[in-house]
Amino acid sequence: MENKCLSCEYFDYDEETDTEGCVRGLDEDDMLRFMTGNTSSCPYYKFYDEYKTVRKQN
Repeated sequence: MENKCLSCEYFDYDEETDTEGCVRGLDEDDMLRFMTGNTSSCPYYKFYDEYKTVRKQN
């Protein structure tokens, strides 16, 4: 199964540090889940839909 973080709105790439990660402020428990790859129970997961704005315009 593909990592759910890759399709999350809060997962982003930082050009300055050349790293990618969650830009949402996570508490210790959430960060542990993120670091161990257990993202199926992430309470902040929000599907990133880049076409959402376009559908609203039509």
